[in-house]
Amino acid sequence: MTEYLIRRAVQSVLVLFLVSVISFALMHAAPGGPLMVMLPKGGSQQAILAQEKNAGLLDPMPIQYLHWLGQLLHGNLGYTYKNHVPVGQILWPTVGNTLILMGVAWVLSLLIAIPWGIYNSTRTYGISDNISTVLAYLGFAMPAFWFGILLQEFLSLDLNWFPLSDMYSMNKQGNIGDLIWHLILPVCVLVLVFLASYLKYSRASMLEVLHMDYVRTARAKGAPEKHVIYRHALRNALIPIITVLGLDLPNLVSGAALTENVFNWPGMGRLFVEMAFAREYAVLMAITMLGAVFVVIGNLLADILYAIVDPRVQLGKKGGTAA
Repeated sequence: MTEYLIRRAVQSVLVLFLVSVISFALMHAAPGGPLMVMLPKGGSQQAILAQEKNAGLLDPMPIQYLHWLGQLLHGNLGYTYKNHVPVGQILWPTVGNTLILMGVAWVLSLLIAIPWGIYNSTRTYGISDNISTVLAYLGFAMPAFWFGILLQEFLSLDLNWFPLSDMYSMNKQGNIGDLIWHLILPVCVLVLVFLASYLKYSRASMLEVLHMDYVRTARAKGAPEKHVIYRHALRNALIPIITVLGLDLPNLVSGAALTENVFNWPGMGRLFVEMAFAREYAVLMAITMLGAVFVVIGNLLADILYAIVDPRVQLGKKGGTAA
């Protein structure tokens, strides 16, 4: 295990380095720039060049990248071009807000999808299975932002049951009840999106396992059906589900940009969209790198969970099965 973790740590550093190089190059290759957005129209070329020199934008791109990387290695995420505010001061509050929204939606989705998928795998093509299939198709086919707008139209504007947007009502910051009230609509949108994949994966994984020989053998020995499903079948059926969960972990940090924008939720997704329009490279790079870090962590956790769920998976051992 130790050898495996060391190897994965080296690979992770290489992956993060490549992500940073490619992301930095793509952002700086985009037309326009932060000063073109910030400076008033009609400004002289000399004024623009002076501002670009002060911001370091006239340096060759490799020099700009090395300067940014050096600051990052010292724990400095940089400063915004417009107000020269530390990126961390803008970024970290939005991370917490996104974790609240995405975490609640993620946990609810798992609590609904996995038991429901297991139930449907034992009663295929029944009423419950057909309902879950319709929900999954809706989740895949219906754009999340459109579903969010529909909920706002009917439940907020027409019926006035829920708040239209934002994280808190005016003068109610920190009120848990008000926060929960504002969470309901965006969480409903995200739960539908998550359920679309989790229901299909959990049902399909269980169906594949339930037809294997060892499951039939357990039934032939007279084991109770609950033991067959939850003790024998579910353990192996969790492997594909863990893969999906590991890939979805970065969403908990990067956030759902469209959903956060529709509901004006002050999270990282909305911040990324705002900073993209403002060409604030430092903020965009910080969000991109944070998402990349969680991609690496998600894949590592998934591999470790493989070994916990299935003892046949031997991480870092010759002749073993590496996830």
